[in-house]
Amino acid sequence: MPTITAFENSPDRGRGQARDMRVRWALEEVGQPYDVRLLSFEQMKQPAHRALHPFGQIPTFEDGDLALFESGAIVLHIAERHPGLLPVEANARNRAIAWMFAALSTLEPPIVELAMAMLFERDKSWYAERLPMLQDRVRIRLGELSRHLGEADWLDGAFSAGDLLMVTVLRRLNTSGLLGEYPEIAAYVARGEARPAFKRAFDAQLAVFNAASRS
Repeated sequence: MPTITAFENSPDRGRGQARDMRVRWALEEVGQPYDVRLLSFEQMKQPAHRALHPFGQIPTFEDGDLALFESGAIVLHIAERHPGLLPVEANARNRAIAWMFAALSTLEPPIVELAMAMLFERDKSWYAERLPMLQDRVRIRLGELSRHLGEADWLDGAFSAGDLLMVTVLRRLNTSGLLGEYPEIAAYVARGEARPAFKRAFDAQLAVFNAASRS
């Protein structure tokens, strides 16, 4: 079985926003069993883990003699080797991969910047002035995404790895209030969260946090 790494005690408090969630979800969607190796923040910076992930982060993915880092690369690897996450037809497959890149390269950067400001800059003198600017940057992308999505269930036909990554990125806005401004996107995220594979992955990540909290 492949082995992935995850936080021993996740800073997201079990809300399914740590990036191992993406990999767990992908593995659950394709029905691939997997093992999880939990790491403390200290262990993540040790040479043994940096040999797998040069930047000392999670997740990583090991399967036989293959070791990967970066959640998007891992999800793509899983999708390419198991049916269910990429269309068979070549053009549709390439469009799904394009949406994977869009989620991580176009949507995620302004969303993460906003989330980090809300978490770590509230006590700064510039926070009140900077926050609307960060929110508007996210709104631009949400507006564009909403226009593309319209009333469709998924980004391009059937559910794909592009939707999987997009939903995990958008979930970072759950506490921002911005998703409520775009009903189509809020409904899209809810559809992703309703998938049985998502629920299994979420419960697995939450169980780790709950166990750490009791210890």
